[in-house]
Amino acid sequence: MHFTHAITRLPADTVAGGLTTADIGAPDPALTRAQFRDYVDILLSLGLTVSTLPAQPDYPDAHFVEDTAVLMPELAVLTQPGAPSRRGEVRSIAPLVSRFRHAVSMDGDARMDGGDVLMIDKRFFVGLTSRTNEAGVSQFAAAVEKFGYVVTAVEVSAGLHLKSIVNYVGRNTLILSEDRADDPVFHGYQQIVLARDEEYAGNTLWINDTLITPSGYPDTLRKLKTLGLPIIETDTSEIRKMDGGLTCMSLRF
Repeated sequence: MHFTHAITRLPADTVAGGLTTADIGAPDPALTRAQFRDYVDILLSLGLTVSTLPAQPDYPDAHFVEDTAVLMPELAVLTQPGAPSRRGEVRSIAPLVSRFRHAVSMDGDARMDGGDVLMIDKRFFVGLTSRTNEAGVSQFAAAVEKFGYVVTAVEVSAGLHLKSIVNYVGRNTLILSEDRADDPVFHGYQQIVLARDEEYAGNTLWINDTLITPSGYPDTLRKLKTLGLPIIETDTSEIRKMDGGLTCMSLRF
């Protein structure tokens, strides 16, 4: 898939008030915004048009826009995030998403974070996590299968989201944690297996045959270089403090 657009949101001054399981200190709001701006500059350098929404101080996690929607060529699915404190984020992003795609919404007891949704061509892997439940997977599948997509649910016992532990990096290759290596659900894909102390770098973003990866993970960088793709490293130290990564900060389509 060739991406031409991205939706992002500026991090708020209240960023340290968001949800996190990390125990590595509170993020600095100014440095968080600086790292976010570097990220947007990378997207622009790769030829994407970037729409940046204003910060939402009442929703300190709102710059992790990936959790609010899943976009594909045929439609967008607006999610119902698993954390109650984040559900208001969807209302504010829906009008912009609807400008680009016909949008459908989840309802009832369905719960889904976009960080649990990995799209590879016409296939979706959807993580069953503390943020995404079976009702969410079922509603999502009902929306997308009519367009020829195949949806596979993946039990996730470690990591906040599916894409905390596995991502697609092009060339029929997944980058994934040691615990998911050789998982039958991912049969048919080549694998780059992360060292345990570099699992955070598994949240590497593949855009238009370029890889964007967190800086400071030399073993992962060495392994990614074997793909022969251009690689851009960027600092995500403050983003990591709030359980965030590179995929989280944009909706790409």
